[in-house]
Amino acid sequence: MFFDLEMDEIEERIGGEPFRVVAEAAEELNVEAYVIGGYVRDIFLHRPSEDIDIVVVGSGIEVAKLVAKKMGHYSHLSVFKNFGTAQVKSGKWELEFVGARKESYNRDSRKPIVEDGTLEDDLNRRDFTINTLAICLTKKHYGELIDLFDGLDDMERHTIRTPLNPDITFSDDPLRMMRAIRFATQLGFDIDYDTFEAIERNKERITIISQERIVDELNKIILSPKPSIGFQLLDLTGLLQIIFPELRALKGVETKEGIGHKDNFAHTLMVLDRLSRHTNELWLRWSALFHDIGKPVTKRWDNRLGWTFHNHNFIGERMLPEIFRRMKLPTNKELKYVQKMVNLHMRPIALSDEEVTDSAIRRLLFDAGEDIDDLMKLCEADITSKNPEKVKRFLNNFRLVREKMAGIEEKDRIRNFKLPVSGEEIMETFGLQPSRPVGTIKEAIKNAILDGEIPNEYEAARDFMFKKAKQMGIEPV
Repeated sequence: MFFDLEMDEIEERIGGEPFRVVAEAAEELNVEAYVIGGYVRDIFLHRPSEDIDIVVVGSGIEVAKLVAKKMGHYSHLSVFKNFGTAQVKSGKWELEFVGARKESYNRDSRKPIVEDGTLEDDLNRRDFTINTLAICLTKKHYGELIDLFDGLDDMERHTIRTPLNPDITFSDDPLRMMRAIRFATQLGFDIDYDTFEAIERNKERITIISQERIVDELNKIILSPKPSIGFQLLDLTGLLQIIFPELRALKGVETKEGIGHKDNFAHTLMVLDRLSRHTNELWLRWSALFHDIGKPVTKRWDNRLGWTFHNHNFIGERMLPEIFRRMKLPTNKELKYVQKMVNLHMRPIALSDEEVTDSAIRRLLFDAGEDIDDLMKLCEADITSKNPEKVKRFLNNFRLVREKMAGIEEKDRIRNFKLPVSGEEIMETFGLQPSRPVGTIKEAIKNAILDGEIPNEYEAARDFMFKKAKQMGIEPV
């Protein structure tokens, strides 16, 4: 069960608090304790980790209580008696304690039937071999590594593999299929052939998993260094069609009269990867996934123009509320932000390919508001042509657009634009109640500023208000 590992290889990660405190508590209570799973895996992958899982052959709650007591007032203890777990937070550390256990499952639920077990039972229930590694914290064997399922070898081979029969592993807890793909994406690992085949066979089981848990894994894939890997694996295993059919619908190329359009699925993943080099903003990355989501339903063949996707940005924006509701994505500011990105993503590209007017720049600044920088990042990532000269030309034009935006913003203060004359002032000046004429005057002032007819200043806007009201036959009171 045990084999030697040079102590200096792990001393830095388990040499001091909180591990020595756990060891002391386990010794006093005469139980075995092990740090297990992701923290141990990340030691060998040279990844930072401050979340620590402790398995106790005995009562994890009792060890947690004693650890919290020993750490004093700097620690915070939370006990979850129904689950047989406890958590101790101390400074940067977060320790989760659980008693070793074995599990069995009913087919229609991912909630296990839990019994007390041995360390080996506990390792058997783990999802992947790279997460079965454990380091002993018991005094006699402190720092020794336990590797029952060749997890170290799989790490060296960069392989994701289940410790037991993968069909049982994934049928018992189908979320593990998503986790396999997430780990492969985050770590740059391959999924073992038998494990991959089992995901394909068990893909329909994902339907018993809550949307919230699925989205949590999708978010981690999206935030990976190269998220396209995860979405390609989701597609290859058949999971994508089940959990995100609108994205899967982008896949494929249709040819007519010898003319084909690009594969919009491949293009979308390329945009996502390109964007991910420049931002870790989750919802901007989601916007890249959604930016062409309206293309399948707007695709048309035009004998003169070839393949067209007219208004796919507007259609995509209108599709998003239903997709967000179904997937249990947040439907407040996050939805509105992604809708804005999808709606506007064509605008800077159009500006970059023609003579840019100040009016067009002002309107883009007005519509994008504080999100203009994010929009520009998305649009720059959206240039995926294989023609390097075309890419160079577009990116240079984008640079010119940015420069012009900066100049206009400094002069006209359009970003986060507020009308210099309020609706209340219009109503008070002309003795009006809330009505269409008030809105017409406000809209006219806004357009006059955006079109450069008047500066974005109070006196100029007020003078224009009187001029517009007179044209409408409205006199001041």
